[in-house]
Amino acid sequence: MELFQNTRFDFLGSKWLFITASLLLTVAGIASLIVKGGPRYGIDFQGGSVMDVQWVGTPPVSEIRSALSARLTGVSVVEAHDLTGSNELLISTQLVGQSDLTSLRQTIDDGLARMGGTYSVRSFEVIGPQIGSDLRNQAVLATASASAGMLAYLAWRFRWIYGVAAVIAVVHDTLITIGLFSLANKEISLTVVAALLTLIGYSMNDTIVVFDRIRENRKRLPREPLRAVVNLSINQTLSRTALSSGLTLLTALSLLCFGGLVLNGFSFALVAGIIVGTYSSIFVASPILVAWEQWVGGGIR
Repeated sequence: MELFQNTRFDFLGSKWLFITASLLLTVAGIASLIVKGGPRYGIDFQGGSVMDVQWVGTPPVSEIRSALSARLTGVSVVEAHDLTGSNELLISTQLVGQSDLTSLRQTIDDGLARMGGTYSVRSFEVIGPQIGSDLRNQAVLATASASAGMLAYLAWRFRWIYGVAAVIAVVHDTLITIGLFSLANKEISLTVVAALLTLIGYSMNDTIVVFDRIRENRKRLPREPLRAVVNLSINQTLSRTALSSGLTLLTALSLLCFGGLVLNGFSFALVAGIIVGTYSSIFVASPILVAWEQWVGGGIR
């Protein structure tokens, strides 16, 4: 199915607009991370308890936070409204020493009961700090290993500069997505890491499709400058990019709207990453190939 036929958009002519936008988002995200002392990790990585509560009516968030903060440490109460009209609370606390989990849950229940509202507890989870630290290290290792593996594959499948360009685009996508989490004051949990790994693969796949068409067109049009070949290749793969990205984005948006608090971080990462990853394959990875040819002066085979 071809949504766009015989398009002649000059994508590389607009690259600086998107590169500038990327730089601004990256700098804003890094600045936010520095000011806030790093990412806001969820209990998956720092240890603690989390209770998912379904509340009937409008929950008194500030009163709940004050009541629980008087008895517990590191209390966070986040409210969410979905399109079904339900109200959901995600109550997280830090663990202090050898906390009695039964009394911890009872303390939270007592604080909620004092509010006089009607609610139901959907889930209650506890993760120790040592497990959280191990999970954080494993998440970093998994992300680094995935990037290294993809770099090696592209260097073997195409040329090393293709792999470098693709990995730069992936790092760009990851930095902006994490920066957006910091700007939005959202927690990074295991589900968010899963979303980031998904986006790395998705962005890499989108970039490979464009690179493969560039390689084919270079063989077919050996006398054409690389800039023209890259523009032609992006135009030829535009329909595929729009369809795959558009459909995936619609799915992620539905998760963001209807998935509730548990899936909010995961779906937010997907929505942000799909948008950023789609344009990075066009306006970040592809211009790197052209810039490399102009720098070395020998062209890319």
